[in-house]
Amino acid sequence: MIKRIFLFVLVNVLIITTLSLVCALLGIQPYLTAYGIDYSALWTFCLVWGMGGAFISLAMSRMMAKWAMGVKVVPPETSDPEKAGLVRLVYKLASSAGLPAMPEVGIYYSPEINAFATGPTKSRALVAVSSGLLENMDADQIEGVLAHEITHVANGDMVTMTLLQGIINAIVMALARIIGFALASKKDSDDNGSVNYMLYNIIVILLEWVLSLFGMIAVCAFSRYREYKADEGGARLAGKQKMINALKSLQRSINLADMTHAKSIAAFKISGSPGMLFATHPKLEDRIKRLEESYWQQ
Repeated sequence: MIKRIFLFVLVNVLIITTLSLVCALLGIQPYLTAYGIDYSALWTFCLVWGMGGAFISLAMSRMMAKWAMGVKVVPPETSDPEKAGLVRLVYKLASSAGLPAMPEVGIYYSPEINAFATGPTKSRALVAVSSGLLENMDADQIEGVLAHEITHVANGDMVTMTLLQGIINAIVMALARIIGFALASKKDSDDNGSVNYMLYNIIVILLEWVLSLFGMIAVCAFSRYREYKADEGGARLAGKQKMINALKSLQRSINLADMTHAKSIAAFKISGSPGMLFATHPKLEDRIKRLEESYWQQ
């Protein structure tokens, strides 16, 4: 999950950087006038391009996830009993969640115990699990994990994250240009202003990267919030105890990784780092406690 969030943000930053370079090379800067910055035009420009970058990232999310994680899609008609059972379980949960189309089901080969869901729409989603998860969790725990991921799809979390990222993009692009204009502008002895456009474009691109890191704080905060909602949805789909047992199994695997320094698992900690602004997940103990104390029973 941490790798997927950073991949989404990295692709997004690369896209807005590319768009900025293209606009600079083609002279597409309608917000710059002889009198300085037209702020209405600037915000309109940044909102259009910022949202565009975010939605291009979203459109590429399923393909990028397959490439980055080495996901192999399981054909629905597979003759492998274990894989066929996985597909049936995902389809059952997707149907219970009211998804308009069944998601693709995939497996990536890694000792980490993890799973993720991604995709541009509820009708074009991908749910993937690691081989480590299949080998180390029992059927009820796997169902809890898959219910959690299906809930992410049903809640439209990737679209919501894209809208949030689009707004952040617009703010980042606008601030980078305002600051870049101020730093690259100079006045001569006659009080006439001029702009060093080469310096301006360099400053803008550097600031877009730096400010995007701060924007990640908001993205990660939203990610932590949606994990609680996905836990709750997973508990409703699979059963409260199955969801709790799945989280406890993840907690045991992470504790073991800490003791044995198994970097292959530690690098993908599903709980994130407690107290870190860039943590994509709340602490597992907090998630378990929240479910155990929930007022509804199942």
